[in-house]
Amino acid sequence: MKVLTTAIEGVVILEPEVFGDARGYFFESYSQRRFDAEVRPVRFVQDNESHSRYGVLRGLHFQKGRYSQSKLVRVVRGRVLDVAVDIRRGSPTFGRHVAVELTEDNKRQF
Repeated sequence: MKVLTTAIEGVVILEPEVFGDARGYFFESYSQRRFDAEVRPVRFVQDNESHSRYGVLRGLHFQKGRYSQSKLVRVVRGRVLDVAVDIRRGSPTFGRHVAVELTEDNKRQF
């Protein structure tokens, strides 16, 4: 897994190592040990999946305090433009955003 830093602290792009052959491909989509070592320690407690039709714009989601959550997003079919916005008052990157295209082909995670 390659970890690409972004302009916002704590927001990273992950590029898994994909092993392909005539049968298809395989990659490790998540490893607690590697995530802790290469990104930061996070305890994932929930896994969600959503499906959107073409042209759908999903809303801004955030939590703070004891309800805060880290998110790991990837696309298994199609493509999505995912955007993270720094809304932490007092942050040196407050108001900035990072956008990344996640596709079934690039297998990136955000």
